[in-house]
Amino acid sequence: MSKHFDRELDKLKKKILSLGALVEERLYLAIKAIEKKDPDLAIKIIRSDYEIDEKEVDVEEECLKILALYQPVAIDLRFIIAVIKINNDLERIGDEAVNIAERIQSIAKYLNFSFHFDYAQMAEITAAMLKQSLDALVNLDIDTAFKVITMDDDVDSIQGKAYAQIKQAMREHPDEMTYLVNLYLISRHLERVADHATNISEEVIYLIEGEIIRHGKYL
Repeated sequence: MSKHFDRELDKLKKKILSLGALVEERLYLAIKAIEKKDPDLAIKIIRSDYEIDEKEVDVEEECLKILALYQPVAIDLRFIIAVIKINNDLERIGDEAVNIAERIQSIAKYLNFSFHFDYAQMAEITAAMLKQSLDALVNLDIDTAFKVITMDDDVDSIQGKAYAQIKQAMREHPDEMTYLVNLYLISRHLERVADHATNISEEVIYLIEGEIIRHGKYL
């Protein structure tokens, strides 16, 4: 029984990391689409979203099977619970990549408009947060998990700057409202990706320490 259980856990870990790698790729493509204002790349992201959805369902089904067959306890149970929650966060990051792609489809029609916001720094930090949250999971690295959580403040700060600047642009260029709304929503989607990366790191800390730190607890 123990050997079978260990194999099932190992298979589950490989599946969640495979999903993580796929979501990282999609976020990278979404960031590239922001940089290039590329509607063709945006379409590619949207059309391939089903791959993430299928993997997310597969991971959830695997978790439920292990719970039913082996009734894990202690750290093994925490691992299953953490994977279930991380699985959901990864799927939501995939959704945010699609949301960004949809905004790019709209923005690409208005490239001659006067106002632009540079999302390079925000995108770089957000992508790093996702990568490091998954690294923390692979290595059970609590220091990296805490580092990701602190990085979220930087993303929130940039999102606030985007809001202020785009709000001012809306006053000055009301004829560009559709373009500016979509430009602002990109910042919202990146900020949500950062939130999900934070959630993943919090689950890693829960897995290692057995402590729930959501809502700033123990930080």
